[in-house]
Amino acid sequence: MNLHGLRLFYKVAKAGSVTVAAEQLKISQPAITAQIKKFEKENGVTLFLPQGRGICLSEIGKQLLKEADAIFKIEDRMETLIDNYKQGKNGTLKIAGNYLSTNFLIPIWVTKLKQENKDINIEINTLNTENAIKQLMSYEVDVAILGSGAAKYTDKINSTKIMDDNLWFVASSSHKYANQKVSLNDIMLEPFIMREKGSYARRLLESICYTNIIKLPKIALEFNGLHEALMASTSGYGVTFCSSIAAKEFIDIGKLARIYVDNINLKNEIVICVRKGEETQNLVKEFMSVIKA
Repeated sequence: MNLHGLRLFYKVAKAGSVTVAAEQLKISQPAITAQIKKFEKENGVTLFLPQGRGICLSEIGKQLLKEADAIFKIEDRMETLIDNYKQGKNGTLKIAGNYLSTNFLIPIWVTKLKQENKDINIEINTLNTENAIKQLMSYEVDVAILGSGAAKYTDKINSTKIMDDNLWFVASSSHKYANQKVSLNDIMLEPFIMREKGSYARRLLESICYTNIIKLPKIALEFNGLHEALMASTSGYGVTFCSSIAAKEFIDIGKLARIYVDNINLKNEIVICVRKGEETQNLVKEFMSVIKA
């Protein structure tokens, strides 16, 4: 079916006049009439009945108008859908993040994004840095929020710094070193409660020991989640080396306390990552704007 001819018929029928339709469409009346006659001939129907002034739809013309109305309303909705998608007002945003970002940062940002864009869907996956980058590169997610470990993938991604996260030694507020200043040697004699091998804080702790030629501390308890490690630390046993963002809420309510270790002042960059060499999607841009705000 010639949709151009159908559209011209629809416009004339809705306007009630070829003249009005021509003005709306900014094309000549003869051009409209010729296209409608071509459409009638191609389909073997008569859409308009002759009468003095104005137009009069035939029976098939009335039926076709009803169906055409449904078609072009769907078209209008599709155009709106596409426009909204291009502006980041609908669609699905898939986010990957490490444990820290998905538990302490992303929930705040996506809540704000959803409030401003009620028609979007948001999916969040908690992954380690390596798997988050893999999903980003395989188009399983649109954006990743990660720590300093993302720096090793600069050949594949573009990353933008969001904030610095300090790394602290913390323990129960009843620990002997709570709120005290101690040497690196002394703190490394304490049992540690840490996340699994390969986690950023764990690798950084090992790096501190290697750099200062100090024996690695005993990892007395190991958890796959940072929150779990912090909860275990509140018992009074062991020291945790971790994100200040994660530890702060425990410190604020008095369950944990900082331990100030001589000459140790380390930071972890929190970055937002997208695929290198691609134009950033509008929905990702909206998300980035929320974060910056």
